[in-house]
Amino acid sequence: MPAYIALALSVGVLAVVDTWLFGLAALVAMSLQVWISFISWGTHFQAGGKATGSITAAACMIWGAIVGMVALILAGGAFSALGTLAAPVAVGLGAALIVLTSKVPYLGIIPIGFFGFACVAAVDLLVKHPDGSTMTPTEAIVPTVISVLIGVAFGFVSEVVTDALTKKGQPSAEQTADPGHA
Repeated sequence: MPAYIALALSVGVLAVVDTWLFGLAALVAMSLQVWISFISWGTHFQAGGKATGSITAAACMIWGAIVGMVALILAGGAFSALGTLAAPVAVGLGAALIVLTSKVPYLGIIPIGFFGFACVAAVDLLVKHPDGSTMTPTEAIVPTVISVLIGVAFGFVSEVVTDALTKKGQPSAEQTADPGHA
């Protein structure tokens, strides 16, 4: 079948599975987030697909999440004397660090690092524990990283399934998902 249709079928069916998975009581209790899974799924293709794309997407997002966690800790701790500038300074330093470390293998896609930073910040600021209490930055990192890894796995599987369903001679799943990148 044409790659476009194969990708739509693969992603559509797997999106049902991904969304269902994140509704399971065990994953809800761990505060895992389907929206992070979808973001990291897309970054698999942004990073070029295949195994290298999965590794790069996971590494960049997880690194960004770790940098974000540290920025949140600094904003609420060591930088708190800065008052209303605490968070902006911590975020600025974290953003600069993501850019500076982009020369490290597998950390080279700066926007994906920013996605990870934003995801951990959102989990910390918006997601509550099942008992209703707020998360700390160090608590937010675990559901963020697990959600990233699940999403990257779905990206990889959707690429494999799409390529298996695609008629020979058609563009690959990665070329179809991200035509300007391939």
